Amino acid sequence: MRDLSFMLAGVGGQGIILAGDVLAEVGLRAGRDVKKSEVHGMAQRGGGVTSQVRWGRHVYSPLAEPGRIDILIGFEVLEALRNVHYLRSGGQAVVNRYHLPPPAVAAGEAAYPDDTDVEREFAARGATLRWMCPPPGIERLAAGVQLLGLVSAIEPLRGALPAEAWLDALYRLVPPVHQELNRRAFQRGRTAAANGTPGRGAV
Repeated sequence: MRDLSFMLAGVGGQGIILAGDVLAEVGLRAGRDVKKSEVHGMAQRGGGVTSQVRWGRHVYSPLAEPGRIDILIGFEVLEALRNVHYLRSGGQAVVNRYHLPPPAVAAGEAAYPDDTDVEREFAARGATLRWMCPPPGIERLAAGVQLLGLVSAIEPLRGALPAEAWLDALYRLVPPVHQELNRRAFQRGRTAAANGTPGRGAV
């Protein structure tokens, strides 16, 4: 498996830290050197949060420079767009089609980007963008795990690690009472990757 750098971007309360921990655990179980970093927004819920996870034979820094991220995992549309410059040309992006307008948008002082604007920016980076539909009801609590399921089943990770390796890492980090919810979410993501195609359609 080649060296990989991931960025997770969203807002507080979306499970970004947990998803980053799962990615780090999966990398360790695959025998890779792993480094992880986190940047929290000002608010516990609603502030921007990013996490970088890097796998490699030897990883010397937890932070990748702009233009060096292989896979961007967007938990919220605007936060994904704000971090698109970290993606390398030819990189992959998986974005939850969830919109949380910031106060400036709510006050009418700024416009929230529409999907076409987002797609244009990712295309300009030479990146492949896949949308994910937000899961319904209580399943939304595991949207981050659904994103991981999707990531696990697309290039360059497709076939590199069995689903069980991801689930074992997940189960190590979530309480038993939540494991079935997260298992279903992970499987939905993998199924979506198998059935969907990059571009405008959400999976």
